[in-house]
Amino acid sequence: MYFILGICFFSILADGYDLGIYGAVLPSLLEYQPWNLTPAQAGTIGSYALFGMLFGAILVGTITDLLGRKWTLIFCIILFSLTMVACAMATSPAMFGFFRFIGGIGLGGVIPTASALAIEYSPPHRRTLNYSLMFSGYSFGTVLGAILAILLLDSLGWRFMFWIGALPLLIVPIMIKYLPESVSFLLSKNRHKEAEVICKRYQMNISFFEEQLQNGKKDTVSEKKSIKGLFSKEYIRPTIFIWLTYIMGFYLVYGLNTWLPQIMKELGYSLHSSLSFLLVMNLTAGIGALLASAIADRWGSKRVIGVSYSLAAVCAFLLTLGAPPIGVTYLLVGIAGFGAVGSTQILNAFVTKYYPAQSRATALGWGLGVGRIGAISGPVLVGFLLSMNVDLIWSFYTFVIAGLVATLGMILTPSKKGEIV
Repeated sequence: MYFILGICFFSILADGYDLGIYGAVLPSLLEYQPWNLTPAQAGTIGSYALFGMLFGAILVGTITDLLGRKWTLIFCIILFSLTMVACAMATSPAMFGFFRFIGGIGLGGVIPTASALAIEYSPPHRRTLNYSLMFSGYSFGTVLGAILAILLLDSLGWRFMFWIGALPLLIVPIMIKYLPESVSFLLSKNRHKEAEVICKRYQMNISFFEEQLQNGKKDTVSEKKSIKGLFSKEYIRPTIFIWLTYIMGFYLVYGLNTWLPQIMKELGYSLHSSLSFLLVMNLTAGIGALLASAIADRWGSKRVIGVSYSLAAVCAFLLTLGAPPIGVTYLLVGIAGFGAVGSTQILNAFVTKYYPAQSRATALGWGLGVGRIGAISGPVLVGFLLSMNVDLIWSFYTFVIAGLVATLGMILTPSKKGEIV
């Protein structure tokens, strides 16, 4: 089990590194004379990987049905790792952007596939904990990218940072030989003997997976009913406001991860300091999400999410009031990171608890999908503002507005009577 969890954690970590490294190298890309990128072009390129992730998330179900979860995960890792090599060797912005888009398809398939494997091979009493530990790899991957950029970017250049993104190819042979296939997939393809061997090896009860497979068939039949449930009289209001929260929350996450180093650099901080802000933001996001999740179980996810987004808005606003002492700036960026990035994991948990069982997966999938509107627009809008030479303060104002609207979305989401969600 720990081997499988470790592989899934590493896959998510590589996903976080590959997606987050663009923000870390962006200041260097803007100074790269052969390409002469404008901030608007850089912001658009930053959104290409997110477009690719949207397609990857949509396609992963079809690919999994054909290849299985093991081979889908391997395929996605190979795809985004090879495109990192292609980005390192790109000779034009158009080529670079194209490979970021293709890599995004692989990135979009990693999270759902690795999550499914980690949950399937975890004991029932440890599934939530193991999922949280595995998903923390995303924040740590972004943190790793910031650390390596601080240490290596000046001396080895931005291309080397993308070469590092190819290292996951080294674990592919190990995955091919030792990573087991999903038992659920094997049973769905009537490969019962292979499923039985794996269940014996990992001391799992095959009848549990057979029952899950039957329930899955029933879920497929009721899928249309679950979609209608999102827009029923009881749930249409929360659906609209939860989607609004997702859009604004993703705007914060991807806007900050893409542009924070460059914004801080233009405010007068050195490249190393600018990258350290990215490091602090994602480190506090990862640690804060685990802490906030524990608080949410007692106080309610809705309250914690609302407070978190409001803290992100307040801290972004305080950063517009001048140049506070460096320690205070780090504190504000850290709290903003927790409020913006850390809240998303809690929001996912909130959605799964808020909706009835037959609509949970649909509600979460639609929320994450609609949220991509904010994810894609964040890098683009901030890049456009910088290209128009609009005062840097307005970039922070967009984060303030996004945080306030996300908070409002949570406030306007009706509470469930008699329940803490």
